[in-house]
Amino acid sequence: MKQRLSLYDTTLRDGQQTQGVQFSTDEKHQIAHALDALGVDYIEGGWPGANPTDNAFFDTAPRTRAKLTAFGMTKRPGISAQNDDVLAAVLNAGTKSVCIVGKTHEFHVTKALGITLEENLVLLRDSVAHLVASGREALFDAEHFFDGYKSNPDYALECLKTVHDAGARWIVLCDTNGGTLPAEIGKITSEVIAAGIPGDHLGIHTHDDTENAVACTLAAVDAGARQIQGTLNGLGERCGNANLTAIIPILLLKEPYASLYETGIPEKALKGLTRTSRMLDEILNRVPRKQAGFVGASAFAHKAGLHASAIAKDPTTYEHIDPALVGNARIIPMSNQAGQSNLRKRLTEAGLDVAKGDPALGRILEEVKARESEGYAYDTAQASFELLARGVLGQLPELFEVKRYRVTVERRKNKYDKMVSLSEAVVVVKVDGEKRQSVSESMDEAGSDRGPVNALAKALAKDLGQYSALIEDMRLVDFKVRITQGGTEAVTRVTIDSEDGQGQRWSTVGVSANIIDASFEALLDAIRWKLIRDMKEPEG
Repeated sequence: MKQRLSLYDTTLRDGQQTQGVQFSTDEKHQIAHALDALGVDYIEGGWPGANPTDNAFFDTAPRTRAKLTAFGMTKRPGISAQNDDVLAAVLNAGTKSVCIVGKTHEFHVTKALGITLEENLVLLRDSVAHLVASGREALFDAEHFFDGYKSNPDYALECLKTVHDAGARWIVLCDTNGGTLPAEIGKITSEVIAAGIPGDHLGIHTHDDTENAVACTLAAVDAGARQIQGTLNGLGERCGNANLTAIIPILLLKEPYASLYETGIPEKALKGLTRTSRMLDEILNRVPRKQAGFVGASAFAHKAGLHASAIAKDPTTYEHIDPALVGNARIIPMSNQAGQSNLRKRLTEAGLDVAKGDPALGRILEEVKARESEGYAYDTAQASFELLARGVLGQLPELFEVKRYRVTVERRKNKYDKMVSLSEAVVVVKVDGEKRQSVSESMDEAGSDRGPVNALAKALAKDLGQYSALIEDMRLVDFKVRITQGGTEAVTRVTIDSEDGQGQRWSTVGVSANIIDASFEALLDAIRWKLIRDMKEPEG
């Protein structure tokens, strides 16, 4: 019989403590529904009474299969639990489960709270007992527990026994400062269970300050803890919390966890994990971290020719799982380190069938190597590589021709007597047999200047004749600039990431001594790749 592990997501609260992250109420609803579809057991919605956004979220709480949980703190010293307005606000959120945080480290009790150790025990007992008496499932986050245990194990354990005896369903051991290493986490968790706190009432909450949060979480599970707290993409204060997008596939796909434990995550939901991870980044307007385990765009990328050759024979030679299990995909990048195995694999994925030994393969490789010597980088710009290969193979349709373009940047005072920038672009293209001129400014709806590249993109997309409808859902999501050489020989490499309404995401590259020229080249590649991919019968 497999043992059940409970998954408790804290993205909506701990995730919001990430520097630069502030969810709106609508965004919190969207994330909650995605978490529920994923199959987590608890969704911590926030701290009622702490801010208007959390109040609004609980006022319009989504219906979820998962247990929606309100977070708060123990009652304050000198006030009864029944009369504490902070605790009352948490209960008034109306959730069936409530998680409260309390002190278990003597240093924090005497210094931060300024009360005696015995007074803190009364505070813990009365708060949890009040939750239970109110008909709520009580969870207790033992703040700074591991540091507290190392300082005074007897008192830290007494705190846990107090809340357990008061009726807490889950007692969560928190490594609040994120400095405890996996071996210590496992040892202390075992000692807590040996001291009388049942493992099936014990949870783990770790931070990633030593980049060990996932390992620390698994160490606690190995020791007997049966609830895991974490966040999507590892969001959280400082260096983040334990990353559920790594923990979940480990539990479901890796031994011994897959054989020993079960979770509420179904196979179908696991296949949507990459999509869920990127949805969160989209809400945050962040570029997904390419090197993220399991869900990163580079998690299954094989650049070296030797690796790609082996992958073609058997993917398990260099892949620890099938990327499709988590909704990800294998990538064979092109670079000057590539051999013909990489090349043919990449061409096949692009729908270009080139026989082994075809002289065109050598010409493509030589072109890639020559361009990379000029500053291009095709391992991160697969769409530009595909266009290059099509050109060598004579399979690149002439969709439109850019006859000329011009960009101006003006610095001036606005009506509020503030200095502002405004970019304007003019693009002349030949399409459908005629020349068309388009003009666009870089000003967005909010009146902010989005820069010359934005103006160029808007002008170019404004009138492409029969192709205009195909790029309406296209948008630029990232723009990276790199100087590839120094001194008077310096050239600029621009890489653009694009996305469309169908969820396609692709990268293109441009190189020039002029940053605008490099940007425009990458932009043209992005549009051409999109058109070729979406047209049923590309016209030559």
